[in-house]
Amino acid sequence: MHIDTSLLDHFAIVLVNPKFAENIGAAARIAYNMGLSRLIIVRDSMPDHETMAKMATHKAAHLLDTMEVHATLEQALAPFSIVIGTTARRGRQRLLEKNPRTVVEELLPQIASNQIAFVFGPENYGLSNDDLKYCQMTSAIPTADFSSLNLAQAVAIHCYELYYGVIHAQKDMKPSPQYASTFELEGMYSHIESVLLQINFLHEKSHLYWMNNIRQFLNRMRLTSKDSNILRGICRQFLWHQSHTDAKQSQEDNPT
Repeated sequence: MHIDTSLLDHFAIVLVNPKFAENIGAAARIAYNMGLSRLIIVRDSMPDHETMAKMATHKAAHLLDTMEVHATLEQALAPFSIVIGTTARRGRQRLLEKNPRTVVEELLPQIASNQIAFVFGPENYGLSNDDLKYCQMTSAIPTADFSSLNLAQAVAIHCYELYYGVIHAQKDMKPSPQYASTFELEGMYSHIESVLLQINFLHEKSHLYWMNNIRQFLNRMRLTSKDSNILRGICRQFLWHQSHTDAKQSQEDNPT
């Protein structure tokens, strides 16, 4: 069976507000060792290059030169259609997490048609609920007791599972379709939110709760670009119809 190493080019490692430049360099070194070439950080400014390079070593230094830096996570994830958040925290509003190996096994049929991001949070508190709203899946590393791992360690475990899954466990499988990108999904969610506000479905106290639940519901469906465009079209038509109905009613109530 032919092993397609180019599938690794469909992955990116995304670090959200990493505190220490050394961890970015270590992540670059790990990614390079496991055949990954795309590193993205979400940060207000570029960390010290020399500090990062010492940990990356000269072998992986080129990943720092091509590393993307974005001010927001939404901007960083715009081209990706599958986003996996890594987390050790649990909560009622959080997605049900899976271990890295299970996540990779589920991803295998979807790699060829999609761009996939693995997102890691800051060293001190991890990804927030607001960060996780962009994710279709979450991954948690099983541990015997103490669940806190160094950022570079977490990146290493996930990169290894990706490499092993793609290189050593490929199977003859029917590829999945290309899913809607984060950019497309965020536009769709914005339209859905506008419609729900228009019909007074979202209230001040429960606004965030309902939108998070709607996101999780639709994310589980794995919408394609066509699916998201259909939903946006329905929302646009509703808003257009509502605005014209309101304008007509206003004219009837205030005849000139």
